[in-house]
Amino acid sequence: MGEGILGESMLRIAREKGLADIRLRNLREWAPGKHHVTDEPPYGGGAGMVLKVEPVAAALDELRGPQSRVILMSASGARFDQAAARRLAAEKHLILISGHYEGVDQRVADHLVEEEISLGDYVLTNGTLAALVVTDAVVRLLPGVLGDEQSAVDESFSHGLLEYPHYTRPAEFRGWKVPDILLSGNHAAIEAWRREQARERTRQRRPDLGGNP
Repeated sequence: MGEGILGESMLRIAREKGLADIRLRNLREWAPGKHHVTDEPPYGGGAGMVLKVEPVAAALDELRGPQSRVILMSASGARFDQAAARRLAAEKHLILISGHYEGVDQRVADHLVEEEISLGDYVLTNGTLAALVVTDAVVRLLPGVLGDEQSAVDESFSHGLLEYPHYTRPAEFRGWKVPDILLSGNHAAIEAWRREQARERTRQRRPDLGGNP
């Protein structure tokens, strides 16, 4: 699952250029015994299986360094947003732990990680999907990953606003016209229009963002 996504688009380019060193590791590498078991039924009963603390601790004993920040992908974590992506992009070394099964032994969250992150108020099949989303959001902010550095500055959420609408050729299609201001060549007026469009779109669709005026 992970290699498929990491081998495409900007993530592939970042890895090939040496701008990001991304490695996938299987917790079974650190699970003892013949069958390398990483999960057990929960104490107290209940549905599903729980990811064991021992292989996680063993993995971190080997992989963690003085500059590492360890993050557990968890539905109980703080919601991930663009500000968090920028914060994590400034870190030297991130270790993302993907939760699986019914959950992860609470001792992982209590004693082995710096923070817990959630993508939102919904449940995924496993934490690998969430970890890949975080990886993509963080890596694209690293210097040199995007062809145009301004792209990361102007994107949605970068200023607490949704991004303004975009148009390209043709200027008219099925009677749907591109706004005249974008064809005017007046760059100051275009910039002002874009700022107002971003503010209005945010007011209508995401008033919770409280973006910059």
